[in-house]
Amino acid sequence: MNNIYFIGAGGIGMAALERYFKSQGDNVAGYDRTPTELTDSLMAEGIDITFDESTDAIPALYRNPDDTLVVYTPAVPDSMPQLRWFRDNGFKVVKRAVVLGEVTRRSKAICFAGTHGKTTTSSMAAHIMHTSQAGCNAFLGGVLRNYNSNFLLDASSPYSVIEADEYDRSFHHLSPYIATVTSTDPDHLDIYGTEEAYLESFTRFTQLIHPDGKLIVHTGLKFRPDAPEGVTTYTYSRDEGDFHADRIRRGNGTVVYDLIVPREILPEGRISDIELGVPVEINIENSVAAAAATLLTGEATPDDIRRAIASFMGPKRRFEFHLREEGPEGRVIIDDYAHHPDELKASISSVKALYPGRQLTVAFQPHLYSRTRDFAAQFAEALSLADKVVLLDIYPAREEPIPGVSSEIIFDKISCKEKHLISKELLTKTIKNINFEILLTAGAGDINTFIPEIIDAVR
Repeated sequence: MNNIYFIGAGGIGMAALERYFKSQGDNVAGYDRTPTELTDSLMAEGIDITFDESTDAIPALYRNPDDTLVVYTPAVPDSMPQLRWFRDNGFKVVKRAVVLGEVTRRSKAICFAGTHGKTTTSSMAAHIMHTSQAGCNAFLGGVLRNYNSNFLLDASSPYSVIEADEYDRSFHHLSPYIATVTSTDPDHLDIYGTEEAYLESFTRFTQLIHPDGKLIVHTGLKFRPDAPEGVTTYTYSRDEGDFHADRIRRGNGTVVYDLIVPREILPEGRISDIELGVPVEINIENSVAAAAATLLTGEATPDDIRRAIASFMGPKRRFEFHLREEGPEGRVIIDDYAHHPDELKASISSVKALYPGRQLTVAFQPHLYSRTRDFAAQFAEALSLADKVVLLDIYPAREEPIPGVSSEIIFDKISCKEKHLISKELLTKTIKNINFEILLTAGAGDINTFIPEIIDAVR
């Protein structure tokens, strides 16, 4: 099948596969609900995307079940007309995860799973491998600023770097050679129902590792790894584990540390003077995980790791700076994809550590009614770390409203002195009136699209 049609073509994970098949010479097209910067880029690369969900909008080339594969994302409802038409007419219709699983079976797959941290760690590992002699093919969940893409291609490399998504148990289709689990804080309870079921899904993920593979697990996680016999397991964190940071030095906007490594992997037992290209606290731990995974391939050298981590610019929307005025009182705007309470807390803490003594305003857009319902108290606790909070309405994404669930159930629990509950249409005006020093915009919805407007308004 050399015609591939993607339903949900504007999703970041889908985009990587679209670019992969396009690079292989296949015909690629698809549907998405709304145009975005990403769909614009895909269309400029020759991928035909329609925003009309009717079956008449499916191009003629993709209407034959004998030569067309249909790939869909689980965020698309079963009632979607095009998806229903393909199924009713005998097409092979598979989830994105099934196709990604096939990629892992044809390569030495370095997979990163976890509630949070997986996008940055997988992107960092991909940058290390890509800039080493080994190279890699990478399928990432964020657009990497070093390459302005979430997809890296190296046809001669046996390695693939994969962001392993636990949503809808997608990562159970993968076949990792090296697997890393960064965190297992409960999420997606609309899918899993209970924390126990969520943790069990990570146990299942570890059972899929190649028998001669490696498993890297953050210390102190609740889940129970169950890797096959023959798999070697390592631990990591910032301060302890087989891989961890030592001699952390902070100053003049830089973070430098030594990486402690098991001596059977590196006889000297450490890689000295690793400097973070994105010098925020959470990236110490993220870089430890990425360095560990790439070292275990036997391909990446200490110099490769040192050079790549220093030049790593990060994925878009992961602690991304949009405004940095000069001087000790210069205003700063940072955007972060944080959409889980622990991510939000880590992001706020990182900003406060980077700018001690400065006043921090956080503008947060909750993502999903179910996540807001399940974690309202934890979101409020994280937001209360800020000096001022601007809370937007819930971004629904794939969900219908849930009775009694709104941003107000977070807002009522926030304890900081100044807080505002607004619609997103009032965001720019509200931020301008606050006269902020440091602004962090956070959430997985569309809050980031207001940043250019905010910058224009405050200048």
